[in-house]
Amino acid sequence: MIFRIFGAFAQFERDLISERTLAGLQAARAQGRQGGRPIALNDDQIQEAYQLYDEREHTVKQICEMLGISKPTLYSYLRLREPKSFKSKSPNSDPHSQPRS
Repeated sequence: MIFRIFGAFAQFERDLISERTLAGLQAARAQGRQGGRPIALNDDQIQEAYQLYDEREHTVKQICEMLGISKPTLYSYLRLREPKSFKSKSPNSDPHSQPRS
């Protein structure tokens, strides 16, 4: 019985902490603050990264060194870019594909 009472108090305290945290985040947003890690590149640098990557004259490592970012950061920016339109392949265009029965 005593363990259930302690468990109930622990759950109540956890709920209070959660409510206070959410209220603090809402108050910060109301004051114009935004949480999270700041972005690494501005718009001009992002466009430069796209251009350097598309030109294929520099390695990914060189691009990262030029911009002062890591490889995963570069790839995350590349994923955010609108996908280029690729020609859709018809199912019959692959010589290795076999018709399903």
